[in-house]
Amino acid sequence: MSAPVDSTLATVLHARRVDELLLQLAGDVLARVTRHDRSKLESPEKDTFDVYSPRLRDSTYGSEEYKGFLTEMQAALDHHYGHNRHHPEHFDNGVDGMTLVDLIEMLADWKAAGERHADGSMAKSLAIQRDRFGLSDQLLSILTNTAREAGWLPGETH
Repeated sequence: MSAPVDSTLATVLHARRVDELLLQLAGDVLARVTRHDRSKLESPEKDTFDVYSPRLRDSTYGSEEYKGFLTEMQAALDHHYGHNRHHPEHFDNGVDGMTLVDLIEMLADWKAAGERHADGSMAKSLAIQRDRFGLSDQLLSILTNTAREAGWLPGETH
């Protein structure tokens, strides 16, 4: 029979390594804070968003009117998607090309975008995005769970 082993050191070293890796990912998220949507402050996006932001705000997200505005903004949106990886449109294979950090920024962007509409709703946004981007049931559940945990769904707090 072998002698008993004290696993304390191995566990502490493992936990510290996980800490390092989580801090690396947290740093990636924090870097997104300083550069989110920066391209909207420059041409060709700024000129277009100056005109369309009030129109989008007064429309219902996902409505035919809203979709019409997006069509009219297509050149600026193409530029925006090309320079911002938190949009599925940035990738040839959509959401499947994204990282977890991209998804976190995307979810926060969806929440903030919904708040710009008088009738915005995180739950409604998630349902629309499911169909728009072909989100799997599993990914939709993960995004919903994250929004719920953050207190971003109606009647739920962090």
